[in-house]
Amino acid sequence: MQTDKVATAIAKWLKDYALNAGVKGYVVGVSGGIDSAVTSTLCAMTGLDVLCVEMPIHQHADHVSRAQEHIKQLKERFENVRDVHSDLTPVFDSFVEAM
Repeated sequence: MQTDKVATAIAKWLKDYALNAGVKGYVVGVSGGIDSAVTSTLCAMTGLDVLCVEMPIHQHADHVSRAQEHIKQLKERFENVRDVHSDLTPVFDSFVEAM
């Protein structure tokens, strides 16, 4: 497989799709897994704004650190990447307690 060509083609398709839809970029939930890593990287390759959102709920520390490391690397490689982190564990726990 010609990985670079495939990645470039997908990033071009994502950019064209966003521009045709009239949006300025992408919001991607980054979990520390491979799916969100690939998706966020392809979105960053478009050159459009990318907001990486990390919202763990009782997530294993390894996953959180992988997500944070991936976001850090993306921000170093692409100027169009920003991030936001919000630990939803307390909100989730409050909800469960209320139920």
